[in-house]
Amino acid sequence: MEKIEKCIVITTVNQKTTAIRAFENFDSWRLILVGDKKTPELDSPGFLSTARQAELKLELDSYLPYNHYARKNIGYLYAFRSGASVIYDTDDDNIPYENWQVYDFQNETCLSSSGKYLNIYKYFSTRNIWPRGLPLDEIGTGVESIKSKPARIGVWQGVADKDPDVDAIYRLTDNTPCIFRKKPPVHISLVSYCPFNSQNTTWTSAVFPLMYLPSTVTFRFTDILRGYVAQRIMRAHNFALGFHSATVYQERNEHDLMRDFMDEIICYTRIKELVGILDELQLGSSIEDDMLGVYEALHKNEFVSHIELEILNAWLTDIKAISYG
Repeated sequence: MEKIEKCIVITTVNQKTTAIRAFENFDSWRLILVGDKKTPELDSPGFLSTARQAELKLELDSYLPYNHYARKNIGYLYAFRSGASVIYDTDDDNIPYENWQVYDFQNETCLSSSGKYLNIYKYFSTRNIWPRGLPLDEIGTGVESIKSKPARIGVWQGVADKDPDVDAIYRLTDNTPCIFRKKPPVHISLVSYCPFNSQNTTWTSAVFPLMYLPSTVTFRFTDILRGYVAQRIMRAHNFALGFHSATVYQERNEHDLMRDFMDEIICYTRIKELVGILDELQLGSSIEDDMLGVYEALHKNEFVSHIELEILNAWLTDIKAISYG
């Protein structure tokens, strides 16, 4: 297999969108398109139909459900196997600006809040807006201090203009388009939490195993759960979560907002419980062992089913068989 150091991973059930066509033309990047049962056959070198996914002979393939966003995990593993050192993770409705870029995995400017949570949108906007997955009683928690504190970045999250990643409550009660301010890139302190998603994120190979999207939770929770788990494990290995200005704008695919709301209920009711569980765990041996420990605790506390542990083990088995980065 030809080594491709920089990969873009998207999952889609649509014909080629404006975003897909734009990312296809990026020089020195390989676009990997992960299909599902509903996806039409797409004319793209990086298209992974369900048949082609089976041909990869990955342990994970037989465990993952179809018609679920977590099929994207196959694309991540394919990127690992292709030799990627950087993976850009996005969706088929996030359109890159002409000045789209990725950032170095080092940063100087640290944000901290007055509590455990931080609403990063307050750094980029004066609007009453918050990211999906932030506890509702923490919407007002913004930045308390900004100081110089160098850090290694494991994941960069970029905000998205126009129709950013917000929850169904925001969309049902306001839904005003948002254009974020251009601000210098920052990272959050290793004691703060802020949700991040799978729509405009860049990952370095040192933390690739943390890209795992759980399958036994809802579509609107899977990347949020991944984000909280990744933050907790990254800080145990001295990696920070970074945020940067919008490099994409979203022309959102059609959604049923009440269905989104139902799928997000756990985000409104159990995030603080989740973070409490994560903070109690003793981590830091290896990322893979930490993931097993975290998901065992999540299963014990009924965030995921017992099947999730089997799927995670298949993911880790495939990673062990791949030399990446």
